[in-house]
Amino acid sequence: MIRLSVRQMEYFNALAETLHFGRAAELVGVSQPALSSQIAEMEEKLDCRLFERSRSGIRITEEARQLRPRIERILADIRDVEAIARRGRRPMEGRFRLGMIPTVAPYLLPTLLPVARRSFPDLQLELREAVTGTLVEETLSGRLDAFVAALPIDEPGLVAEALFEDRFYLAVPRDDPEFLSPPVPPESPSLERLMLLEEGHCLRDQALAVCRSVKPAALSSYGATSLTTLLQMVSHGLGLTLIPAMALETVRAMPDMKIVPFADPQPSRRICLAWRRNGPRPEEYRTIGRLIADARAPFPSDLSREAAVLTQA
Repeated sequence: MIRLSVRQMEYFNALAETLHFGRAAELVGVSQPALSSQIAEMEEKLDCRLFERSRSGIRITEEARQLRPRIERILADIRDVEAIARRGRRPMEGRFRLGMIPTVAPYLLPTLLPVARRSFPDLQLELREAVTGTLVEETLSGRLDAFVAALPIDEPGLVAEALFEDRFYLAVPRDDPEFLSPPVPPESPSLERLMLLEEGHCLRDQALAVCRSVKPAALSSYGATSLTTLLQMVSHGLGLTLIPAMALETVRAMPDMKIVPFADPQPSRRICLAWRRNGPRPEEYRTIGRLIADARAPFPSDLSREAAVLTQA
């Protein structure tokens, strides 16, 4: 009978996700030789090659591809058993793996982490930043407990609870002559100079939805993976981009940029917390959600005045 250890399955899962021995070892908190040894032992037990190694990198084999969803389900069940066993302890203590999209994490975490530490000192938040598709997959497989993203989340296996509204603005070069008289209608031809994040980022899709009257072919994509990169490009006069209200504070350090509002009805996104429908910690998920909503409170609820200040400063 083949007996795989939980450790081997976790190492397999990390390597299947990263396709890099060093990053996989870092993900599970072991040395690279230890991870390599366990993968080799797993391949020996199963009598098949799971990963093909070459100078160009690592490739997952077809056998491993078929095994992966089964191993993920086993690991998810094990985590559920561990969570059930922890129910006798006080709520909001122990490990909680929280995912967050890149256009939320840098702006929410500086306020969320101190609040979480003060409110629940025994809670060990483990954070993961990734695009929505990755967070959905990792939450369904049990690798994350919950994640923060923008609605909609079209996955029947998840529960998504709205936390707050985050209004959109335009970040434009300070001396741009086309934005002297805001607000900006979403059908403005000037939006054809909009720069987008690369495929997979929900902010890209939201920008396309906001500017739906603009010809998509004219919208520029530079393959940027962070909003900070796009804002730097705007400050150097390379175009303009969409910026959520929670990121407005970052603009203060960029004197060559200004923020202009959209015409009413002003577009926005709804930030939510999502978790597995059959997850073992429903009350804790909602407590985390309230914690996140409270951490959002320091941002102004009406940013019209804030945007005007940033525009005229």
